[in-house]
Amino acid sequence: MLAPLIFDPQASARDRILNTAQRLFYQQGIRATGIDKVIAEAGVTKVTFYRHFPAKNALILAFLQQRHQRWMSAFSTALAQQPELVDALPDALLSWFNEADFRGCAFINSAAELGDSLPEANVLIIGHKREMAAAIGQKLSAEQRDKIGQIVLLVEGAIVQVQLGESVLDTIGMLRAALSTLLKTGA
Repeated sequence: MLAPLIFDPQASARDRILNTAQRLFYQQGIRATGIDKVIAEAGVTKVTFYRHFPAKNALILAFLQQRHQRWMSAFSTALAQQPELVDALPDALLSWFNEADFRGCAFINSAAELGDSLPEANVLIIGHKREMAAAIGQKLSAEQRDKIGQIVLLVEGAIVQVQLGESVLDTIGMLRAALSTLLKTGA
């Protein structure tokens, strides 16, 4: 679902820094990734890094903004592949869960890592979750839209289950069954 970021040594220094941070923050964690590692892997100097990102917090916010744009674009495209949400949502998540570098939701992970230490990040995280809910809501009929909160809870649970090592196929099967029941019976 999410196109991998390819390191392009010809990209601008800012893009190299941000794309390196995307990979490292997602795979290793925000707090576990030091600025020196980002600088080294991006192939820039400290002066260049700090010219584009005056502090690690600025890089974290740029990471979340870029991740949001990339993820929502891929998610919306994946949802559009099937007419009904009961098929579209599990298929979209299955594609994402099967990616070689899947490590859960960058926004759930960031919320857990950062807590209240960077309030601006919480604003971005909440905005991401709201936009995800809105994309899901676009696939629902007017009568079903009161189920958005329940569907989002199912999605978040499925993401965490797979991140914790549960079977992707079993999790997607449970999600599909829960969606079918929720949207069919109006439970």
